Amino acid sequence: MTTIEETTQAPTAEEIGLLRDSLRAWLDRHLSRERVRELDEARTVPVDLWRGLAELGVTGLRFGEEYGGSSADVRYDYTVIEELGRRYASMAAGYMVVSMAGKFVSMHGNDEQRQRLLPGLAAGDALISFGLTEPDTGTDLAAIKTRATLRDGQWHLSGQKLYITLAADAKTLIVLARTDEPTEGRNSNGLSLILVPRDQPGVNVRRLKMAGLRAAGTTEIFFDDALAPEDAIIGTRGKGLEALLGTLNHERILQAYMAVGIAEAAWTDARDYALQRTAFGRPIGTFQAVQHPLAQSYVELAGAKHLNEEAAAIEATGGNCVLEAAVAKHAAGEAAVNATDRALRIQAGYGLTEESDLMRFHRDARDMVSGPVSNEMARNIIAERCGLPRSY
Repeated sequence: MTTIEETTQAPTAEEIGLLRDSLRAWLDRHLSRERVRELDEARTVPVDLWRGLAELGVTGLRFGEEYGGSSADVRYDYTVIEELGRRYASMAAGYMVVSMAGKFVSMHGNDEQRQRLLPGLAAGDALISFGLTEPDTGTDLAAIKTRATLRDGQWHLSGQKLYITLAADAKTLIVLARTDEPTEGRNSNGLSLILVPRDQPGVNVRRLKMAGLRAAGTTEIFFDDALAPEDAIIGTRGKGLEALLGTLNHERILQAYMAVGIAEAAWTDARDYALQRTAFGRPIGTFQAVQHPLAQSYVELAGAKHLNEEAAAIEATGGNCVLEAAVAKHAAGEAAVNATDRALRIQAGYGLTEESDLMRFHRDARDMVSGPVSNEMARNIIAERCGLPRSY
């Protein structure tokens, strides 16, 4: 049996470059700027492109070979999401969810669950979604209110989830729900992760009209006596949150790489505009008022890239990267917001038109500081890891 394993043999710069070049060439053919604008305006999840990514070998990078994957180093995964972030962050957000879900099923699923779910994910034929956040519960997942009750050999779920990516397009939802009462005074006990079929009367999915990541398929889910088989729990009953915490660093680093991709795209567009736009008889890129914000964004972007690589290297070799993942996610998110804001100032009125992509970059970048853990919460984690008292 092959599952996701960490490796000490890092991919070479040449190997990473080959993946990056092939992915960029594929994106140039299948996801032009014009099509991105169309998808974004329609808020449509580009489901048809997942199969193409599969043929490129991208969707199966982190799955075992027996499931149609290639068991690749996690740093390949991060290269992919950075490139998707550069081209279309909505698609990168979907890729992040599938990567997270695949990692979780690979780590904690049983043989039947792996055989049923992973081949479809690797082949790009199926999408999956994580149902964690609720209207009153984000970072504090121990306060989950969705409940699952076992009756007549089936789990009956009732509750609500919010800001859930891909739920309307996924065949399967991984739902965090309370299956047992907390023990030993710990609310984190008694929570389980359950595989719930989406296509059933008890599951009602409503698409949200988001300002950013418009085509990531962000939804609200209502469970009204939704059903799942008794054996649909992934891992150990009542220990779902404990298992989930083992994947959060991966999620934060994925988000950090996506943020870097957005920042790179915004910086490049602003740089190119500054070289082409003229004022007072010369390109505006010759003025310090334009050069300095571009230089500052470059500095922040370079720092974020270094922090991303450090966190990814620790994760890839099986180390504890809680601090590094939080730092990378924080730095990259701030770099993305700053880079897009400065780029908009440089493009001025043009940046507010539909002919420019900067407004989309700016809207998408806002999510980089609010999820999957807010930068404010990331600061709490960083402070605690640096030896300060826990503040939450």
